[in-house]
Amino acid sequence: MTPHTLSPADDAFAERLRAALPEDTLERARPGQLEEPRGRWRGTAQWSARPRSVDEVAAILRACTEAQVPVIPYGGGTGLVGGQIAPDGPVPLLLSTDRMAAIRAIHPEENTAIVEAGAILADVQAAARDADRLFPLSLASEGSARIGGLLSTNAGGVNVLRYGNARDLVLGLEAVLPDGSVWNGLKRLRKDNTGYDLRHLLMGAEGTLGVITAAVLKLSARPAATGTALLTVPDPAAALSLLAMARDHVGEGISAFEIMHRMGFDFLRETLPDVRQPWPEPPEWCVLIELGLGRGQNPTEALETLFAEAFEAGLTEDGMVAQSETQSAEFWALRERIPEANRHIGAISSHDISVPLGALPEFIQRASPTLAELGHFRINCFGHLGDGNLHYNVFPVAGENRADHEDKRDAIKACVHDLVHALDGSVSAEHGIGRLKVSDLEKYGDPTKLAAMRAIKAALDPAGIMNPGAVLRG
Repeated sequence: MTPHTLSPADDAFAERLRAALPEDTLERARPGQLEEPRGRWRGTAQWSARPRSVDEVAAILRACTEAQVPVIPYGGGTGLVGGQIAPDGPVPLLLSTDRMAAIRAIHPEENTAIVEAGAILADVQAAARDADRLFPLSLASEGSARIGGLLSTNAGGVNVLRYGNARDLVLGLEAVLPDGSVWNGLKRLRKDNTGYDLRHLLMGAEGTLGVITAAVLKLSARPAATGTALLTVPDPAAALSLLAMARDHVGEGISAFEIMHRMGFDFLRETLPDVRQPWPEPPEWCVLIELGLGRGQNPTEALETLFAEAFEAGLTEDGMVAQSETQSAEFWALRERIPEANRHIGAISSHDISVPLGALPEFIQRASPTLAELGHFRINCFGHLGDGNLHYNVFPVAGENRADHEDKRDAIKACVHDLVHALDGSVSAEHGIGRLKVSDLEKYGDPTKLAAMRAIKAALDPAGIMNPGAVLRG
């Protein structure tokens, strides 16, 4: 890609843009918009545009293209790879979707919902629930993450095993391309073979090809009953065998299958002692299973039967099946608050990786001794075992902090990512590339794919204004 000469979104540009928009659309960027959750970067934006309609988004992008001003689409700001933050380069304009938060329609009989990009995930889930339907995308930041950002990063979460990633939950999109043209693609069709599928091009592009303004989302029937179990396993290989056994029992009724290592529970005890742990001594490994079954099926009985068979097969030695919604919530709190405990400890290097399911035990077995050659660390390995996505995070030992190991961060990351690549995995399972992993994409990405990505970027965004520096190097 040829580097572009871009102009800053300074006060002079803001005055010109203000003339083309309703009076209160443009405002000073708020401090929170210039920070990312892990504190690795601070943004340089001075102005934030807050449009209320797709036409206003189109006017903003036309003006930015004409003036060669960079634009960063901004959702809930929850991204973990720096896609929403520009720490250097010409000062960008933030384009926030927070005023475009309407849930335009719910069609229960079609299992679809039409929502705007600024809608908060938890609100979409609630609207679906009010219509006796389920929007299954679920992750820790659902109280602040917005639909546009979730689709732009192809977010994952705990229910990917059953329902797929964000891109699997979309039928149609409305979006504005860099030149200000509007794609009116809000079709509620399950079958539409009319050429290239622009949905999947824009989803996962992280705002580098345009701005998603609305989407037709797929809803599902709500399970008639759910059940949750926490089962110990001797090792990750046994956890995979347990997953296969669970599928034999209930087929696609498994909504989530999470693996957790003892280190996560130690971190919870150290930093969040209010989180109730059900063991006097945490197991080395355990899995959290959630079932969602139809009418006439009893998930609690299914889990108890699974536990008995797994015990006989030596796949588990202990376990608990939740007997109430309260107990189920306590089990889930263990999994959902591990990232919070991680933040309190402070990771030297965090990794969102995936490998083929059959390679997971080998990865875990090989990674730890390889890292030990670089120094003494604590490793918290947990994540979505059912879809091969692990959060493999490296921490200092007790009494040290991550600043003591800054000089080792790159070596640690390379160690983990090299092994992932050798096992035919991905160094970005669900968080995206953003700015954090641009060099990783260049190192591990397929050259033909990268060339095609650059060609698409040049065709749709010839001025290079859309989120420059994210995903592809500018």
